[in-house]
Amino acid sequence: MSLVVQEVAFEMIVAVKPLVDTIAKQDRSLADQIRRAASSVVLNIAEGVHSQGRIAITRFHSAAGSASETRVGLRLAEAWGYLRPGQLSQVDARLDRILALLWGLTRRR
Repeated sequence: MSLVVQEVAFEMIVAVKPLVDTIAKQDRSLADQIRRAASSVVLNIAEGVHSQGRIAITRFHSAAGSASETRVGLRLAEAWGYLRPGQLSQVDARLDRILALLWGLTRRR
């Protein structure tokens, strides 16, 4: 079973990769943190898809937390001057969609 949120999460990874590559040239630790957080979004969604009940909801909550961590890591990189203003718009749009879809999944009955 594949969910729309899973596909959007993979789109987010594709959009994040060049940004992480740019950040890594200046701050490898922050780049690694963002990479791990973004990967965690996809991996927690995958776990949630194949879980039931409260465990599924917990995995989707974890994915949302990782999506927020990804966003903040990218904003930190922008604040440190590793990224130019405006470079985050594509990723932000995908993260917004992921968070909205996950919100719906955590409230399903």
